[in-house]
Amino acid sequence: MSATLDYYNQNARSYTSATQALDFRSIQEHFLSCMPRPARILDFGCGSGRDTGYFLNRGFQVDAIDGSSEMCRIAGEYTGIPIRQMLFQELDTVDTYDGIWACASILHLPKGELSDVFDRMAVALRKNGILYASFKYGSFEGERNGRHFTDFTEASFAEFAGGFHKLVIQEMWISRDVRPERGEERWLNTILQKSAIR
Repeated sequence: MSATLDYYNQNARSYTSATQALDFRSIQEHFLSCMPRPARILDFGCGSGRDTGYFLNRGFQVDAIDGSSEMCRIAGEYTGIPIRQMLFQELDTVDTYDGIWACASILHLPKGELSDVFDRMAVALRKNGILYASFKYGSFEGERNGRHFTDFTEASFAEFAGGFHKLVIQEMWISRDVRPERGEERWLNTILQKSAIR
């Protein structure tokens, strides 16, 4: 993970320029449609703060974290709220959030560490809480362009999520990358819900 954090610290400005102004409303609104009012959301790996800012502007209470000190600084300037610098593996909140938004963030974890982080997110969610997570579509796991990636398909994610104790898949769908120069890249979008029973 340190190489991935180094990448974001060193490339924070260029990454922000490439992502902060992107129109991501269709997926943001789909996630928000699952939220109660009022709702508290955790932007889990907030990057440039694009989604945190959107959720705040829509009237939601938002906490945001990122592992990169530079991204935290940029996101804080953009959103006007304090951004907590922490690793995904350090999440220790209990029954706090109605929704967790992990957009293109936890995909940087090795698969061997993902199960624990999903468990931590489940604990942090309130009963029936909603989790959105997105991954690059495919079967690759390893370093690519200076960062670690764990990719999934519908089948591999369903198999992986079968080991979760408190989260149940509600939806999966494929989308194209919204960056114009990457229109051929595909993403796996997932929505899971914290079970009130298991």
